[in-house]
Amino acid sequence: MTTDDRGEVVLRVVPQLSQINTNGHIFGGWILSQMDIAGGIVAGRIADGAVATVAIESMKFISPMLVGDIVSVYAREERRGRTSVGVRVDVVAIRGSEQQQVDLTSGLFTFVALDENHRPRPLPSA
Repeated sequence: MTTDDRGEVVLRVVPQLSQINTNGHIFGGWILSQMDIAGGIVAGRIADGAVATVAIESMKFISPMLVGDIVSVYAREERRGRTSVGVRVDVVAIRGSEQQQVDLTSGLFTFVALDENHRPRPLPSA
């Protein structure tokens, strides 16, 4: 596991040509889905079980993602409620032969813990 002030690197992926939009950049929806997957992994650990995404707050794209970027998706707990947890998700690209790190996007994802009937349940104690 790799961590820094952004949190844990939950995913590291290389986008494929099929994820390119009409501008020649990686489709924003693909990035969003990777962020949701990474946030859900962290939230599921915190909840010790199933979670569902209930909100995406303050999402912003900082730089475009390019073909050939190696994408790292970082996630960390930012806030906790009774049944929900806010997970900050940051996406960084490793670009070019210089291995330049480029901030791509960031967002706050809120997940709710679910019981066996898919209803909200309290989070375990921290």
